[in-house]
Amino acid sequence: MNSIGIVEGLWRYPVKSMRGHEIPEAFLGFSGVYGDRCYAIKDSAARVGFPYLNAPRQPRMLGYQPRFRSSVRAAHPPNLMEAMSIPPGVTPGNAGPNDLDLDVVTPSGEVLPVDDPALLELLADGLRGEHSLSLIRSDRALTDCRPVSLISLQSIRQIGDEFGVTLDKLRFRANIYLDLAAGEGFCEDTFVGRKLRIGADTMIMVLERDPRCKMISLDPANGAHDPDILRSVAREHEANAGVYCAVLVEGIVRTGDAVAVVD
Repeated sequence: MNSIGIVEGLWRYPVKSMRGHEIPEAFLGFSGVYGDRCYAIKDSAARVGFPYLNAPRQPRMLGYQPRFRSSVRAAHPPNLMEAMSIPPGVTPGNAGPNDLDLDVVTPSGEVLPVDDPALLELLADGLRGEHSLSLIRSDRALTDCRPVSLISLQSIRQIGDEFGVTLDKLRFRANIYLDLAAGEGFCEDTFVGRKLRIGADTMIMVLERDPRCKMISLDPANGAHDPDILRSVAREHEANAGVYCAVLVEGIVRTGDAVAVVD
């Protein structure tokens, strides 16, 4: 196997388009990172193919911080240890009824249960037109495309250099931030169609480059919009940055784990 770098950071985003949080280890299952995008806000005014309220439509969502009530129960499926003794190919299982319950810290510091109608009222404030908002919960990650997203620090640095600023990596909302040994940006593009092993056992397949949208033009700290960032990525990289992946062998991955090309 050819080592390509290490995991620099692991992130999950419990409520779609709200802030994420860094975790020291993550369970990568066939449906994605455990606890990632397990909630979303459905918007009656959104298009049928993408029925969710998101930060490009409501930038203030980036100021809301989801917080699991039990970090221990939200770390991995309840039967993980038993399931890991089974040969690869078996899904460990979903969360228990209350394992992924969470609250949301609003920009003002108020703490609301994720299913509190008051949260929906806050998120609807300032939206133009008629919007009926409702909460969706899923045992499978409500990702836009593929289960796992990955981008290298080197690619983020290159995009910043091309644009002329230092960019916060959190603009890219990846699950896995990779520190490449080669030190060159966009090397992850060369892994499309190949398998990567992370740590001792977990294996993913890199499926395709990640097509970017307005989200990367939003400052993750305050939601401020700078459209030139997306324009720069579109001009220099066909609007792609990072890659999408699928999980082939489930397992726990940790910050600092080695990443290697399997074939």
